[in-house]
Amino acid sequence: MKIKNVLLFSLLIGLLLASSPIFAQLTEEGLGVGAWIGRTNPDTDFGTNWDHGAIQASGFLRYPLFGMVDGQLTVSYGSLKAKDEGKGEAFETTLVPMDYRFLVGLAFGKWTPFFYGGVGALFYDIKELPEKSNLASTEKNYGWTAYLPMGGGLDVRITERAALEFVGSYNYTFTDKLNGYDSGNGINDGWWAFMAGLSVTAESGEADPDKDGLINKIEKAIGTDRKNPDTDADSLSDGDEFNRYNTDPLKSDTDGDELTDGEEILMYETNPNRSDSEADSLNDYEEIMNYETDPNNKDSDSDGLSDYAEVMTYKSDPLDPDMDKDELLDGEEVQYKTDLNNPDTDGEGLMDGEEVHNYRTDPLLADTDAGSVDDFTEINRETNPLDPSDDVAMEVGASIVLEGITFATGKAEITPESREVLNEVLSTLSVYPDMEVEIRGYTDNTGSRSTNMRLSQRRADSVRDWLMERGIDPIRMTAKGFGPENPIAPNNTPEGRAKNRRIEFVRMK
Repeated sequence: MKIKNVLLFSLLIGLLLASSPIFAQLTEEGLGVGAWIGRTNPDTDFGTNWDHGAIQASGFLRYPLFGMVDGQLTVSYGSLKAKDEGKGEAFETTLVPMDYRFLVGLAFGKWTPFFYGGVGALFYDIKELPEKSNLASTEKNYGWTAYLPMGGGLDVRITERAALEFVGSYNYTFTDKLNGYDSGNGINDGWWAFMAGLSVTAESGEADPDKDGLINKIEKAIGTDRKNPDTDADSLSDGDEFNRYNTDPLKSDTDGDELTDGEEILMYETNPNRSDSEADSLNDYEEIMNYETDPNNKDSDSDGLSDYAEVMTYKSDPLDPDMDKDELLDGEEVQYKTDLNNPDTDGEGLMDGEEVHNYRTDPLLADTDAGSVDDFTEINRETNPLDPSDDVAMEVGASIVLEGITFATGKAEITPESREVLNEVLSTLSVYPDMEVEIRGYTDNTGSRSTNMRLSQRRADSVRDWLMERGIDPIRMTAKGFGPENPIAPNNTPEGRAKNRRIEFVRMK
């Protein structure tokens, strides 16, 4: 009855441990359970009876403490027996030892030798007293005592979690009554135990069996597979996803852009947490797979238009900065409202880029200065496409007063301020090489007619000479003075006389 009570007490302790938070924590840390069975040999006043052993069975809970040190709770049941051999020393004692021990092991592959020591409580019950027993009464044939277990063993791993164990130990008690005899010499009893058994170890919460950089308790918390380093099969380890990239290790495509997290990180260097890495309104998959644009650059061809604008709005090529090869970037074409697919929007023969960058003409207008001659013709004949006055030469027989050509009073020298007008005449004659003109000089009616005739001739000659010096063929020009003839204003006012002092050009051919 006493043994049953002790066993029930031991079972109760085990149940309390198993239901406690401490036990749950130990399980997360890699709890091991196991059992041994083997032979015991008493070490008492009657000596060590190697030739007559008994059986002991042990069950234990083991868990890692730190480094190479484990803690172990052990409960055993067994007995000690000795032969009589004619000495009156035969006895049998039932043992129920319970202890806590520290194990120190060093692994060599599958082989782990270990040593241990600890402290425990022993309940003993002497079932058969020796003939030479000197105990006072049978009431003292059972009791409790402390004991010290010590020994060593060998753990041989047979699977990832299971191992065979071989143990040898000596157990020193604090009583001299295990054999039913008290020698009184102060030397306490003990016993030897040699056992073998099996242990099974739960995986530690701190372990990382799949080598993915996440320990088991983190994998359990986030739901990843502790035996698979890449739970979502996206070519990124669970540890990298959780610790480094902040992606979801349970989803192969965290941002839902149809590119796996591994492709985004390892191949395209895009952001696996954003479906549109550079925020251009095209998701990364569309850019890479459909348009071949750079998902990390809003404007892949650097033309001033975002990839989205080119693809969705203007239907231009996001990889070609100048779709129509007119030397005007697509972004500039949008700015100037020209046609991205037509190098000459206004169709006058000049490319849009030439008009904008070289001539400053309007690429949307064939005749920028609205002078009736298109920009292309003006550029080729070297007139100014921004000045309408040089667009069309006068008709044959028509005359034009060259206002702005002035002379010193009574003289034929051309004043410096006349050069601007003369340069326009020079440009017109250069553009129209077949044109022939008559240069006519006029005066007011002040002075004698003969004097005015000579002065007007000299002034006409001065204009002709100025143009000859600048390359105009003299054959194309005649100079003639008309004096006061053909007035264009009354000569009775200073203003009228000023208008009559003039140079006229008449086209003869």
